[in-house]
Amino acid sequence: MTQSEQVLSYPIPSEAALEPPAEWAELRGKCPVARVTLPSGDEATLLTRYEDVKQVLADPRFTRLLNAPDAARLSANDDGGLFSSEMAAVIPDSGEPHQRWRRLVGKYFTAKRMAALRPAMAQMAEQLIDDMVERGAPGDLKAALGFPLPVYVICDLLGVPASDRDRFAHWSDSLLNLTKFTQEETDASLAEFIQYMSEHVAAKRATPGDDLLSELIEASAAEGEGLTDVELLATGMGLLVAGHETTANMIGKMVGMLLSDRTRWERLLADPSLVRTAVEEALRFDANSGFGLPRYLKEETEVSGTVLPRGTTVICSMAAANRDESVFEAAAEMDLTRSPNPHLAFGSGSHSCLGQSLARTELQVVLEVLLRKLPTLELAVPVEELHRVEGLVVGGLRQVPVRW
Repeated sequence: MTQSEQVLSYPIPSEAALEPPAEWAELRGKCPVARVTLPSGDEATLLTRYEDVKQVLADPRFTRLLNAPDAARLSANDDGGLFSSEMAAVIPDSGEPHQRWRRLVGKYFTAKRMAALRPAMAQMAEQLIDDMVERGAPGDLKAALGFPLPVYVICDLLGVPASDRDRFAHWSDSLLNLTKFTQEETDASLAEFIQYMSEHVAAKRATPGDDLLSELIEASAAEGEGLTDVELLATGMGLLVAGHETTANMIGKMVGMLLSDRTRWERLLADPSLVRTAVEEALRFDANSGFGLPRYLKEETEVSGTVLPRGTTVICSMAAANRDESVFEAAAEMDLTRSPNPHLAFGSGSHSCLGQSLARTELQVVLEVLLRKLPTLELAVPVEELHRVEGLVVGGLRQVPVRW
């Protein structure tokens, strides 16, 4: 099979905020290796089948860094945005250096450690919901709960003042939006963010606290092969951006999906033990997960019968892959009991999301608390009036209006 001669514009738009574009199914069936034009005008290759996406994400010949001269630019910005920034290149991309970094950072994101955070998360969620209720219906669940909760959690984890959360919101928006900001605005945000985190890392070296960065500094000194200041800086920045933007948007989308069909919410009210599988299914079913993961091919290889030359930039659409009927029975249906559920929402292979246990825990806690405190929760607008955030690398809804 060869690539289609037709070149699609990417991202592919969808008329409905929670539904996939019709082209996904057609691409998986007829053109799983498709040529697309990015917002920058550069050309890339789009993968939509589950096995192809999983293969590429696990293949070390495909690098996450887009800093090669012939790599496609994702946006009109000269540097191609966050994926090819100098800070992105600081974290080792492969081999033993990358494994060393994952070993050091990953030990702080185990399921056991995240479980220990559940009571504090639940308390935060309850307070935010109480505040929303006090302000009266209708409320915007994304603004009232979806955005602040992950910020509080990640700030607490990194020992960063939660009072600075609005600054983080601006920085992450400008670094993760492909169309909204000029190159000058993106550069200014990146410089401010680097300055802030540099000072924060220096402060933690001088006066360690009970937080992840302090523990990384201590472990680095003890093991003798720890993270440099620049690696600590890049790690802190990456966790702050990834640790709140993705989960903040996913909370809103998950609740939107569950309330868009009232029988789903009623099913969970009747059987709260389904919360864990419901969260996994929401992650799989998410048709608005954002741009996908770009990869740059360092040497010629074959994907789905198509030879891709060295220098190809590939976009892995995990959301399209998660609707692959060859892997998921009744893939177009949201099944709250689906198990096993080998979705690719957190990627695959050695670059799978380091904070997935944290994200899962937050999503489960939010759902548990909402079901308990607001059983009558419902959308305050027809589902057709929900709108996507445009241009963001991470997909989301502008608002999630609810009443109770």
